[in-house]
Amino acid sequence: MQLRTVATAANEKGAIEPGRLPEPASPLQPAVLQAISSMHARYFDPITLGDLASEVFVSPFHFSRIFTKATGVTPGRYLTAIRLFEAKRLLLTTSLTVSDIVCSVGYSSVGTFTSRFTRAVGMTPTQYRDPEVGELLVALAPHFQRLPSLEALHNAGMGCASLHAGTGTISVRIETPRGAGPASVLIGLFAESIPQCGPVAFGGRANVLSADIEIQNVPEGRWTVIAVAEHAAGTAASSFSVGTLPGRVDITRYGRVHLRMPMRTPQPTDAPMAITLAGGPTSTGNRMTLPAPDYLRAVA
Repeated sequence: MQLRTVATAANEKGAIEPGRLPEPASPLQPAVLQAISSMHARYFDPITLGDLASEVFVSPFHFSRIFTKATGVTPGRYLTAIRLFEAKRLLLTTSLTVSDIVCSVGYSSVGTFTSRFTRAVGMTPTQYRDPEVGELLVALAPHFQRLPSLEALHNAGMGCASLHAGTGTISVRIETPRGAGPASVLIGLFAESIPQCGPVAFGGRANVLSADIEIQNVPEGRWTVIAVAEHAAGTAASSFSVGTLPGRVDITRYGRVHLRMPMRTPQPTDAPMAITLAGGPTSTGNRMTLPAPDYLRAVA
């Protein structure tokens, strides 16, 4: 497998800070879209930066630069996101063995894949097949979209991924896309711009067009904030919308942050995302609570 070739070259001069939003479309956008389409079509094959660059007739260095500017992440990280997403999907929706899945997503070694998967996701591929993982899955990709119901989250009664609850508070003003109907909205704070494991804290609301969602006990640190909304059937061209911010959010001890997050329809340049809220009680003993039927607040 030659993923390292892509990731290494993509870290050359010209890469932007992880977590930044993609820049507006440019005349070079078709080249980026073609490369993304190629990644989705051939993620199970060895793909180098040179392969992708040659398909769009630019140099590897220039391709890495325009791709990162358009998507917010390097080609290597984007390809890894696709492969991990497909591995998660196959683990949850098929009876294929882990060995078969490894070959299906572009890895040649079960050991290497298992180590990388466990390090990124926080559980082994076998553990990922636990039914609760699928029930509490948040997934957003063109061909696979999931958002757990607030009822399912309440019934699970589980905490998030962080080992220690914090003292910070974040309040997010959600604004759904114009013309979209009411939606269930879930907001998470993550350590990575393309998260692979659960959030350090999350919250949500059901049946809203716009709403203020407050998440308490957020750990100190710099977090990526991502919101996913599932709209009522038939109310918009896309039943899902997503919200992101231009950079990471700093949470200090006993700090309070107010944010405004306009939601948008998913874009072709968005990297696929699949995380699960499943997990046992944390070391602090905190568990998820549901103060009211249409409101969810949960912390690690």
